[in-house]
Amino acid sequence: MYCADCESVDDYFFDDATFFWIFVPTTETFAKLARYVGSQNYTAKQISTHCIAVEIKAGSISAFLTGVNGALEQAELAGTKLTTMAEDALPDISAMSRMTTFSVLINRFKAKWLINSIEHENYETWFQPIVYAQSALEDPKIYSYEGLFRMRDETNSIVPPQLAFLLAEQADLLFSLDLVARRAAVEYFAAAKLKGKLFINFNPSSIYDPSYCLRSTAAAIYELGLTPADIVFEVTETHQSSDLNHLKGILAFYRNAGFQVAMDDIGSGWSGLNLLQKIRPDYVKIDMELVRDVHQDVFKQNIVSSLVNIAKTSGITTVAEGIETEDEARWLIDNKIDLLQGYLFGRPKFYNQKVSQEKRENIKSSVSPLKNAAKRF
Repeated sequence: MYCADCESVDDYFFDDATFFWIFVPTTETFAKLARYVGSQNYTAKQISTHCIAVEIKAGSISAFLTGVNGALEQAELAGTKLTTMAEDALPDISAMSRMTTFSVLINRFKAKWLINSIEHENYETWFQPIVYAQSALEDPKIYSYEGLFRMRDETNSIVPPQLAFLLAEQADLLFSLDLVARRAAVEYFAAAKLKGKLFINFNPSSIYDPSYCLRSTAAAIYELGLTPADIVFEVTETHQSSDLNHLKGILAFYRNAGFQVAMDDIGSGWSGLNLLQKIRPDYVKIDMELVRDVHQDVFKQNIVSSLVNIAKTSGITTVAEGIETEDEARWLIDNKIDLLQGYLFGRPKFYNQKVSQEKRENIKSSVSPLKNAAKRF
C-alpha cells in the first residue's frame, strides 16, 4: 500500500499496555476525564491541571475509548490532544510526532476496517456510461464513463461510498481514501479497456498539496497509456468550500496540466450559480433531483432550462444525471442537454479486470519518493 498518510491506528497501541498522555483544554474537561478514569479504576497520575497520564491494558483499549467518548462532549474531544507511549515515561520525539486529538483517534479506531481495506487493496471501481443526448433513445453512443469507487469491509461487503468517505473525514483519512479512489479509477478503467473520457470524483477538502496529488495520479495515468485529455476531474464536495481560493488553485493546477474539470450536482447544495461563475468548469452535471420527473414539473423545467442556457452561453458542456425513464430523457433531449447519465442507459458495472502487477509496481515506484514529503499525520 503506497498511500501518503494512512498511518495505522495500531501505531498508537502497544502489546501489553499503552500509556496515554492526555492534554485537555480546560479544567472542567480535566475534571470530567478524571472522574471517568477514577470510576473505572484505571491507573492514572495527574501531571498538571491540564494533563493526565493513564495506563490502559491491551484488552481494555476499546472500552477506554468508548468510555471517554461518552464522558466528554464532542467539542471537548476535538480540543483534547493526546499521544501514547509503550512505557511509563515522558513522551519522546516519536510520541510527539503522533500527537492527535481524542476525536480523531476514536474515529480511527472505528475506522480500522477502512484502514485495513486500503492497506489490502480491498476496493474496486465500477463504471457508469455517459451517452450523447441526441442519439440516446435510438442508438446510444457512449461519450465517457464515470468511475464510482466501491470499498469492501472485513466481511467483503460493499460499504456505501458516502459512509466510507464520511468515516474517512472524521478519522482524518480523507486524503488517503480520496487519493486511493482516484488512482483506482484510472487503473480499473485502463484494465477494462474502456473507450472515451473518464470522469474521476474528487473532494477538494482532501487535497492540501495539489502538486503531490496531481503527480501521484498522473503517474498512474501515464503508466497505463492514458493522457490528461482523457480525464475529467469531477468536484464532489457536498458542502461549501471554506477556502474558495484553495479550490480554484487546485482546479487551475489540474487544468494547466491538461485535465478538464466538471462541477457535480449543479442545482443542489453549495453548487450554486455564484460558484459556477467562479470555477467556470468544462462540464456541469445537473443534479438528479432536478432531473426526476422533470417532464411533468414546470418549476424544475424552468430551473433546468436556465442552467442549460447559462452553460451553453459560457461554452460549458451539460450532463444530466440520474435519468430513469424515457420521458425524462426525451424532455432533456428536446431542451438541448448535451450528455445523459442514468439507469436508463446503464447501471454502474464492475469489469473485474486489474492492472498487471508490473505496471502497479512501476506506478508505486514513481510515487514513493514523494511519500515522506507529503506525509502529515
